[in-house]
Amino acid sequence: MAGYMLMSRLYAPTLKEDPAEAELASHRLLLRAGMIRKTASGVYSYLPLAWRSIAKVERIVREEMDAAGAQEVMLPILTPAELWEESGRWDLYGPELMRIRDRHEREFALGPTHEETITDLVRGELRSYRQLPVNLYQIQTKFRDERRPRFGLMRGREFVMKDAYSFDADAEGMQRSYDLMKDAYARICERCGLEAVPVVADSGQIGGDTSVEFMALAEAGEAAIVHCDCGYAADEEAARVGVTVSEGPGDGTLERVATPGLASIEDVSAFFGVPGNACRKSIAIIDGEGRPVVCIIPGDHEFNEVKAAKVFGDFHMMSDEELEGAGLVKGFIGPVGLPEGVALFCDISLKDSERWLVGANERDFHLTGARPGRDFQPVDWLDLTSAKAGDACPVCHEPLKEARGIEVSQVFQLGTKYSEALHATFLDADGKERPFQMGCYGVGVTRTYAAIVEQHNDENGIIWPVSVAPYEVSVLALDLNDEVWPIAERIAAGLAEAGVETLLDDRKERPGVKFAEADLMGFPYQVVVGRRGVRNGIAELKDRSTGERSEVPLESVVSLVAELVRERRR
Repeated sequence: MAGYMLMSRLYAPTLKEDPAEAELASHRLLLRAGMIRKTASGVYSYLPLAWRSIAKVERIVREEMDAAGAQEVMLPILTPAELWEESGRWDLYGPELMRIRDRHEREFALGPTHEETITDLVRGELRSYRQLPVNLYQIQTKFRDERRPRFGLMRGREFVMKDAYSFDADAEGMQRSYDLMKDAYARICERCGLEAVPVVADSGQIGGDTSVEFMALAEAGEAAIVHCDCGYAADEEAARVGVTVSEGPGDGTLERVATPGLASIEDVSAFFGVPGNACRKSIAIIDGEGRPVVCIIPGDHEFNEVKAAKVFGDFHMMSDEELEGAGLVKGFIGPVGLPEGVALFCDISLKDSERWLVGANERDFHLTGARPGRDFQPVDWLDLTSAKAGDACPVCHEPLKEARGIEVSQVFQLGTKYSEALHATFLDADGKERPFQMGCYGVGVTRTYAAIVEQHNDENGIIWPVSVAPYEVSVLALDLNDEVWPIAERIAAGLAEAGVETLLDDRKERPGVKFAEADLMGFPYQVVVGRRGVRNGIAELKDRSTGERSEVPLESVVSLVAELVRERRR
């Protein structure tokens, strides 16, 4: 064997049937193609074909990070609890943080991310502004104790991630580092063959003021995004957009109307003959301090729990018992005449509306003509809704469109969130101590791998882009006799010598099996060598991405395929 792999030696146990637990195409196909195997809930083993592709994703990431001036390090997976306590995240991160104790009863976290560790590494070492900027990255296994691991590699408890951290002297420097990373991330997606859009995102538990996610567009994506032809895009949790609302029925006079059994927005809007955005939806919660709160939002929008958590802390929706205890009537809650002790907050989109259709805080009754300021007064007007299609784009004010996406990477501007908490400072040009301005940048390597499959597949299997294919060419020897086998072997050796990653199918299987498994595994090119073709001096070349088949003279197949592969490498 000269530089190519024999299919008979490849460890890739395929499955003939779709696994029952696989909901997404990527999960189903990676299992069927013998690329991954489940070890435990949210924990997977990567078989040879998978690991070859993942290594290529990592290579692309490394090349782009190095080109942007970042330097690779390797940090420990185990992080002392003291560092997390110093940053305030030991309790804040919650149950997703995997925690262990050593034999001395010292607590550690299995790193889901490494802001604390990297900041601890540089404090005391980077002492002068002359040493800045610095950007350090690693590619490492991460751990998160997901409550509901699902969708194969999309939401697991153990995964491979690239995380980078930049340290700058001022906000302008942080912005430059952030922009460099954002450009690098766009190139990573492009080189991996992903159609991805950068979207404004919520910074979540990482923190910081500015964040952009790169979303690979996919129907099965678990994240809902809104986007506009002008280039604006945001996930529904972070988008701040123009919400259109209508006035409720009536002339503005407060009127109590019997609405027996009409507890849903759909029933109420149909009864009054008005659109959903003329109704007002009431959300009852218990805030992080244990206080009852009612939030009023447009009837055709959803309550945004991410935005709400920034205001109300660790809140939860009221149970039926809690509603009764607060004096609230399920399905008929409204802002007028709320029980004493219940705080009222309203969505900012409703501030200029003067005729509200709301629950009457009485079973089987609603109010029309309710008016802010006259009939009720909220504690504050807040952004509490999730964006949706039809809302006005905040840039050009045109209606937004909806799509679904898979988050494959994210960039954050952290500012001084961690440097201040961990007392990581440097001396500026005037000799004064100042905290670092930090950025944080993550690429989900194994998630990117799965997202590629999600975008590149058909009814027959995976369709790998050349840049991340486990093998670039599969040579299928349809016969193993003295007439066909030497030709197939010579082609495989020639391709390998030309620098093409080649798999030679030498198994004693029917041609149909070989064709089906080559399609399932998704190799970009298939060179088919059979008895009839050899006798006519030709091989068949199949392009997996287009399905196009062509006959190629045996003496030129190596040079032609090698050139096609080189053209499609990224």
